[in-house]
Amino acid sequence: MSSVESTRMAQRKREKRPASFADFIVQFRWIVVVPVVLPLSFLFYQYKAWQLTIHRFLHGPSNDETHAEAIKKVQKRIRERKPATDGLICTARPPWLGVALRNSEHKRSTRFEVELGHLSTIVWIDKEKRLMKVEPMVCMSQVSHATLKLGLAPAVLPELDDLTVGGVINGYGIEGSSHIYGLFAETCTAFEIVLGDGNLVRCTADNEHSDLFKAIPWSHGSLGLLVGVEFRLIPVKEYMRVTYTPVHGDLKKIAQVYTDLFCPRDLDQDNPEKVPDFVEGIVYSENTAVITTGRYASYAEAHNKGNKINALGWWFKPWFHIHCEKALGTGEFVEYVPIRQYYHRHTRSLYWEGGLIVPFGNHPLFRLFLGWLMPPKVSILKYTQNDAIRKYYIQRHACQDLLVPQHKVAESLEFCHDAFETYPVWLCPHRLFKMECGTMLDAEKGYAKNKQPGDTDYAQMWTDVGVWGVPGPVLREEVWDGVEATKSMEKWLRDNNSYQCLYAVVEQTEEEFWEMFDPTLYTAMRRKYGAEGAFMPLYYKISNTKKTPQATKKEKDL
Repeated sequence: MSSVESTRMAQRKREKRPASFADFIVQFRWIVVVPVVLPLSFLFYQYKAWQLTIHRFLHGPSNDETHAEAIKKVQKRIRERKPATDGLICTARPPWLGVALRNSEHKRSTRFEVELGHLSTIVWIDKEKRLMKVEPMVCMSQVSHATLKLGLAPAVLPELDDLTVGGVINGYGIEGSSHIYGLFAETCTAFEIVLGDGNLVRCTADNEHSDLFKAIPWSHGSLGLLVGVEFRLIPVKEYMRVTYTPVHGDLKKIAQVYTDLFCPRDLDQDNPEKVPDFVEGIVYSENTAVITTGRYASYAEAHNKGNKINALGWWFKPWFHIHCEKALGTGEFVEYVPIRQYYHRHTRSLYWEGGLIVPFGNHPLFRLFLGWLMPPKVSILKYTQNDAIRKYYIQRHACQDLLVPQHKVAESLEFCHDAFETYPVWLCPHRLFKMECGTMLDAEKGYAKNKQPGDTDYAQMWTDVGVWGVPGPVLREEVWDGVEATKSMEKWLRDNNSYQCLYAVVEQTEEEFWEMFDPTLYTAMRRKYGAEGAFMPLYYKISNTKKTPQATKKEKDL
C-alpha cells in the first residue's frame, strides 16, 4: 500500500466529534440570511449604483482635475499625523467592509485612519491607447460596465462584482485569462501612491520609481496608500464560445487533461490557435472534473444557425458551477455566453460558497422567485456573524488558494485531498513573469533551462488551486482541525517553492512567511520610501496573530 493510500485510510478512521451550537448556527444561518441579509444586500447594491449616478449628474464625469482634488484630501489627512504620538497609518474602512475572510486584527490596535472611500470613480478611458485610469475603490462591475460598451475590457477581469481595483492589486487578482496576461497587477501601467509623509509619487515600470512599481503588488498597503491606477484594455467581442470538457479519472489524469487544454506540448505557448482565451477547471471529486475553455466570438458567429446561446447571468438560471457539472453526464458540449455574463459568471453563487449560506439557493423555485436578490454581500455577511461563526469558519471551513507551478498541479491536488478533502476545487492558470529583482513572487529559478508545457523564456506557467468549502471530515462529523490543516498546507507550499494567497487566514510564523516570499525588494522599498514607522509591515497586517500592545509597539518600530 502506498503512503498516499495509507494516509487516506487513516483519514477515514478519524474520531467522531460531538455536535456544537456553532454547527447549528451555521447550518441554519439561512434563517437570517434570506429575510435579512439578502434584502439588505440588494438595497446596498442599489444605493451604490444610484450614488454613482447622482454623483455624475451633480458633478459631471470625473477627470484628472477632480481626481487630483480627491488625492489632496488624503495627503492633507496624512500630513496631520504626529508620528511620535499617533498610531500607524491605515485606511478608515471598517474590517467588515472588506472581501478578505481573515479578521483585520491590525485595526484593533492604535492607528491613524485615512479615509479612501471617496476614491471610487473612473477617471478616464482612452479608447485609442486602450488604457483606463480608475481610483482604488472602483469595483469590477463598474469596470466591465464602462468598458464593454466600447468593445474593450481589462486583460484580466476578476469575476466577483465586489472586488475592488485596489484590492486585486494590493492583494490578489486572477481570472481565466491570466494564463496569457498574468495577474491583474501585471496588466497595470502606473500606480499613484501617497507615501507616509503625504507626498504623491507616480510609479511606472520605466520611470525613477520603477522599483516601487514592482513592489506594490501583494504589499497590502504597507508601502503607501494606492490612490490611482492605470491599466491596459484589450479589444473583446460580444460573446464567449465556451467548451465544457468532462474528465473522469484520478487526480493525475485531471491535472494532465487540464494542462493539455491550454499548454501545447510543443511549447508553442504564444500561438493563439493553440491556446484559448480563457481557461478554468472545477474539480468535483477526486475522480471527476470539468474544464471550461473560452474563445471570444462575435454576435454574428454566436447567432449562426445551430449554435446554442445561454444567457446564464439571469437570476433564474442555474448557478454556473452546477451548470458545468452537467458535462459529466452529457459529455462535452459548446455554447455561447454573452460576454459580461461570462465575466461575472460566479458572482450570483459566490462560486459555490453561496450553497453553504443558502443551501436551497439553486433550487428552481428559489431562483425564480428570490434569485434576483442573490448574492448576499460578503461585507454584510461578515457584519452579521458573531465570534462563534468566525471561529467555526477558521476551525471547520477551508478557504485557501495555493499558487503552484503548473508541473506540480497533480501533487497539489493530491495534497489538498489528503489535508482538506474539500470539493469543488477551483483551477485557474496564470503566468508568473520572470522578474529576478527580489519581488515577493517570482518564477522558479532555472525553470527556463528545462521548460515544461506552458513555460516560455519570459514567464513560467502556474495554477491557482482554490480550496473553498466544508472539508469531508466535517461533513462526516469527524474531528478536523482547520488551523493545523492550514499550517500543513503552508509547510507544503514552502517545501514546494509555492505561494499562499494572502486574502485568507495565514497561520505561519514571520520567519516561515519570509521563507515562502522573497523580502528583498519589499524590505528595501519600506526603507527607501519611508514606510517604516508609518505603515504596518505586511506580515503583521495579514497574519492571524492577535495584536497585543507589545506587538503593536514592535510593528511601529519596524
